[in-house]
Amino acid sequence: MSSSVGTEILLPPASLGVVGGGQLGRMFIQAAQRMGYRTVVLTDEADGPAAQVAHEVVKGKDDDLRTLQRFVSRVEAVTVEFENVSSAGLRWLSARIPTRPDWRAVRISQNRLREKTFLSRHGLPTAPWKPVRSAEELAVAVAEVGPSMILKTASSGYDGKGQIRIDEPGKALDAWDALGRVPCVAEGVVDFTAEISVLVARGRDGQMETFPVGMNRHERHILDSTLMPAPVGPIVSQEARDLARTIAEAMGYVGVLCVECFLAREGTLRVNEIAPRPHNSGHLTIEAATTSQFEQQVRALCGLPIGPTTLRSPAAMVNLLGDLWSGGPPDWSNALRTDPAASLHLYGKGAAPMGRKMGHLTILDPDPETALARALAARQGAVVGNVPI
Repeated sequence: MSSSVGTEILLPPASLGVVGGGQLGRMFIQAAQRMGYRTVVLTDEADGPAAQVAHEVVKGKDDDLRTLQRFVSRVEAVTVEFENVSSAGLRWLSARIPTRPDWRAVRISQNRLREKTFLSRHGLPTAPWKPVRSAEELAVAVAEVGPSMILKTASSGYDGKGQIRIDEPGKALDAWDALGRVPCVAEGVVDFTAEISVLVARGRDGQMETFPVGMNRHERHILDSTLMPAPVGPIVSQEARDLARTIAEAMGYVGVLCVECFLAREGTLRVNEIAPRPHNSGHLTIEAATTSQFEQQVRALCGLPIGPTTLRSPAAMVNLLGDLWSGGPPDWSNALRTDPAASLHLYGKGAAPMGRKMGHLTILDPDPETALARALAARQGAVVGNVPI
C-alpha cells in the first residue's frame, strides 16, 4: 500500500511535513530537526505541541483543499502523527508527494470495523467480535459474543472513550442507545494477564525491525506506564514481534506501526488495536533505544535505512496526566531531586484537565521493574498538595 510517488532518498535539509499538531508530531519534529531536516506542521492549533517546535506552521483543516495546497507547496514528504486525520486529504497528498504511511493503512486503523475485518481476513488472532450496525446485528452479537462483551464505537474512540461494557444481555440495547446507535463493534471480554505492545518500523524497501515488547498498565482506560522489555518470556515476545511484522507486511506498510495485544490467561495473544504511527508506549525509546521510534519514523519517511532497535538499557515510562496539576503546578524540581536520572518530557500544553496527556517521565535501569518503581516515585515527587496519583 506504500505510495508510488517519489522513489528518491530525501536527505537533510529536505522539508518534511506532519499532519496533526499534538505531542507525537512534536517528538517527530524534534527527531527530524536533530537530523537536520526542515519541518512543517499542518494543524488547526496555532500554538499546539507540534506548532511550538516546527520551522513553519500551515494553519487549517486537513480536509480543506486550499490548506492542503499551501501545505504541499512547502514540503517534500508527509507523515501523520495520529490516525484520526482526513484519509481523503492524505489520498490527495499521496498523489503529489511521498506520503507515509499510506492513506489506505490509516483508513483501516480509523475504523474498528475495518480494522477487525482486516485482521480476521489475514487470520490474525483477535477477541471474538461482531459488527453492530442494526438492532438485528446487536441481537446476533449478544447471542454469539456475549454474555459479557464490550460495545465500542467503530470510529472516534480512544483512551477508553466511546465504549461500554455489557454484562447483562438485557442491557445491550440501552448501551447502544447511549452510544447514539452509531456503527459499533461488539467484542468478547478477554481474560488477560497482561497488556503488551510491539512497535515495528518498516522501510520503503521492506526492511523491518521490531522493538522489544513493552508491558502496559492502564488507569481509567488511559495508558499510565510502560516498561520494556516486558517480563513475558522469549516465546511470547517472539510471537508478539512476529504478529507485528505480519501485520506491517500485510499492509505493505511504510513507517512506524504499533500493535497492541492482550496476553490471555491461557498464554495466547489477541490483537486489540493497531496504530499507524509512533505510540505512547514507545516514548521511552527516545532514551532507551539505539534508534527511537520517532527517528525510525523520519528514516522510513525519507527512504533511509531502518535503524537498530536494541535497547541501551531496560527502561520504564510513566505518563503525566492533567490529574497531576489538580493541586497546583507540579514541582518538577522535587521530581528530579527524587530521581536526578529521570528524563522529563513536557508537551507544551496549556490547560491540564483530568486525563489529558501533558508529558511523560522515563527512567533507565538494568531492571525494568526497578525502573518503573523509580519513575513512579519521581512522578509522585512532583505532586503538590494531597493529590492521589
